[in-house]
Amino acid sequence: MAQVVIRNLNKKFDNEVHAVKDVNLEIRDKEFVVLVGPSGCGKTTTLRMVAGLESITSGNVLIGDKVVNDLPPMDRDIAMVFQNYALYPHMSVYQNMAFGLKMRKFERAEIEQRVHAAADILGIHELLQRKPRQLSGGQRQRVALGRAIVRHPQVFLFDEPLSNLDAKLRVQMRVELKKLHDRLGTTAIYVTHDQVEAMTLGDRVVVMKDGLVQQVGEPLELYNTPANRFVAGFIGSPAMNFAAVTVSDGGGALWAGNDGLRIKVPAPLSNRIGAYVGKPLTMGIRPEDLRIANGADPTDLSFGAVVEVVEKLGSEILLDVKVGGGSMVASVEPTTLTKVRDQVRLAINPDRLHFFDNASEAAI
Repeated sequence: MAQVVIRNLNKKFDNEVHAVKDVNLEIRDKEFVVLVGPSGCGKTTTLRMVAGLESITSGNVLIGDKVVNDLPPMDRDIAMVFQNYALYPHMSVYQNMAFGLKMRKFERAEIEQRVHAAADILGIHELLQRKPRQLSGGQRQRVALGRAIVRHPQVFLFDEPLSNLDAKLRVQMRVELKKLHDRLGTTAIYVTHDQVEAMTLGDRVVVMKDGLVQQVGEPLELYNTPANRFVAGFIGSPAMNFAAVTVSDGGGALWAGNDGLRIKVPAPLSNRIGAYVGKPLTMGIRPEDLRIANGADPTDLSFGAVVEVVEKLGSEILLDVKVGGGSMVASVEPTTLTKVRDQVRLAINPDRLHFFDNASEAAI
């Protein structure tokens, strides 16, 4: 096991496309860190530079205390699990898992011990004599994990390993991966575009966009205190609602409003946005922080809306509503009796309001 340090890492393709821009990360020993972001944000390129599968334009990658920029992948003491299982179809599960050790001239007894130990951890002992074509997608992914585990590497690198699985199996394998990491205690870097995977798997999450790191933090830190509008909209499902508002001063309080709503800004937030009076801002509120208003809710913390779509999900109902010239999504109780074109009043949780600067998109 070892820490991984990434310093001022850059990658340019043909001196034109700047895919990774000055990435700095310190991944602690035994930590599970997830790189997340949309397609093309540079997360897989960063992982491939750590693995030695992609050359580094500038910067350094350290595994342990050793700079590995010029080391080939086989000498970096890492094991990688890809989106494609990449199993040899003519070999049995046992042979697939043992192949890397055999190429490194391990003794037969050591190979057998490691393969059986990994098979026990993954619950695939009864599959060792089968060929990949006789396995389900989840079983093939376990074999790919087993092939990595037998290496006893310092670092595990995962490149969207669950993308080929169906939704139910992805949830199951997420749980298995988390259990596996807790059991092995090996440093792990995991790449995904799925923010739910990132939030459930990562000790810390690195959000990337356009080759730049937007924010690094624990999952709930990113959810509760996003650094900017991009992180706020990317982390959380359904995504955060955004509304263009103007801040005004009235009656000894600050108000955020537009044609469809007028919200009294809570005192703690007023101190932060006082400098924006008379200026446009972006207000953010998560769907789970909206609910159907009742008689006890103050009118200055609620607004009218028209229901456009009702999504009944069992544990919750998502209301897609029209608010003035914009739209929002509200997550309400599953017992709510609401239908399309109903006029409703939505109350907000004032402690969960977010505001973002329009120019920099940074959280205020």
